[in-house]
Amino acid sequence: MHELAEALAEVLGAGTVSELQRLSGGASRETFRFRADGRSLVLQRQRGGYSRDIAHEAQVVQAAGAAGVPVAELVAWSAQPSAIGSAYMVLTAVEGETIARKILRDQQFATARQVLPAQLGAALARLHAIDPATVSFLAAADQLAEYRSVLDQTGRAHPAFELAFRWLAAHVPASHPAVLVHGDFRLGNVIVGEHGLNAVIDWELAHLGDPMEDLGWLCVKAWRFGSALPVAGVGQYQQLFDAYEAAGGVPVDPQAVRWWEVFGTLKWGIICITQGLAHTSGQARSHELAAIGRRVCENEHDLFLALEGSW
Repeated sequence: MHELAEALAEVLGAGTVSELQRLSGGASRETFRFRADGRSLVLQRQRGGYSRDIAHEAQVVQAAGAAGVPVAELVAWSAQPSAIGSAYMVLTAVEGETIARKILRDQQFATARQVLPAQLGAALARLHAIDPATVSFLAAADQLAEYRSVLDQTGRAHPAFELAFRWLAAHVPASHPAVLVHGDFRLGNVIVGEHGLNAVIDWELAHLGDPMEDLGWLCVKAWRFGSALPVAGVGQYQQLFDAYEAAGGVPVDPQAVRWWEVFGTLKWGIICITQGLAHTSGQARSHELAAIGRRVCENEHDLFLALEGSW
């Protein structure tokens, strides 16, 4: 910790770095909170085995903030290991909660739960309004084909996932022009205060794609954390759709959102496989990755519910 504190002081040109502590969470990043010359900051350091370009993420955070999406201020970043030990970003610390079960259950966040559906919809509308040319370094990909390939590369047989692939291929909705998509917009990747949304975080999966993808991902059953409400466990579909359109988002096709919701469940299931394999292969040993690997069956169950229309 002492060596990291010294490296941070050098990078930031700070006289003192104090109160450095590692925070929990983050399968792809190591996160630390600290103070530099009295300023409260957060360091996100890339874990081994992850190759996404942190320079792209830094530029996306800047673009989102300029568009009115609530984000933490970017203070410093580097795609090179340097003295920090790996690629990193330093951002201002934003107060609030990220643990979904607390957001969904604690009385402290009762007011926040009432306003979050509209705030989340508005944040996505602002994000999707960003000119894609400003983030042209991001790739656009056929998500269905990409995750077909990812599952095949694992060498694991999952009949429930094969059923989902067939359903998705048979029901592909009309697509919208590509926009900047967060890629992981859900409870756990937003900071919530007593009055609602304080910041959107964890932008490493940002890419160019269909705006309905973010809406569908937000509604995936896994991100409801046991709540009966379909939108992140805090609201109804129409609340989200109305707020999104009112803030300038494209007209929402509920069936397209449903398609992306089903796809998101499949995608999360495949990610669970790859996260577990990252641990068992020794690529990135982590209790968290091991635990995520055990959640594959949850997504198989959720896909059956989705395809039966009963979730």
